[in-house]
Amino acid sequence: MGFLDIILGRSKPVKPDLDQLFAVPSAALTLEAGAGFTPTGRGSVCFASVEGGAFARIQEDVRGLLDADTATGGVPVEYSQDGYGYTWLLAEHDPSDAAGLVNDLHAVNTLLQDGGFGPQLLCSLIGFTDERDRPLALVYLYKRGTFYPFAPVPGGGEKRDTPLELQMRGLLENDLRLEKDLSRWFPVWGAPGL
Repeated sequence: MGFLDIILGRSKPVKPDLDQLFAVPSAALTLEAGAGFTPTGRGSVCFASVEGGAFARIQEDVRGLLDADTATGGVPVEYSQDGYGYTWLLAEHDPSDAAGLVNDLHAVNTLLQDGGFGPQLLCSLIGFTDERDRPLALVYLYKRGTFYPFAPVPGGGEKRDTPLELQMRGLLENDLRLEKDLSRWFPVWGAPGL
């Protein structure tokens, strides 16, 4: 970062650290003990699709890697596209296997990044719910290297439970690298895995 960047208030972007995802199982314990939220066993990765053979091969590599355990009862991954044209990959595990889910999401991110498609990665999310069936997601922003909680109001259309999100921020501040800029806590309405 140069002198002009400092004067003009520009900051150097945070380099993505995919290993931050491995902090989620510990954060899941904190969420359960402190707020009664347990993992749903569902998580997803969102990325901007690119036309071309190389990207299609990586998508097939991801499917092959994550679908390897379907013969022994594992759930196959699902690809879907949202209304904005972004692609979502949904992975499912037993809810008690948060570490396995995180490993799968990390593998997807790593394959895309190592294949030269890191700039296409947008976010990863891991779903949680409590005894009142309130949904909660921990969203990892790839380009920021940070997490934030996202809590849509159940059955409330596109409304979010901001007080719950702020409560979860306070609960998780020692477990995860949280996004400080609340304007970057983007809603991910209808995201697979939520």
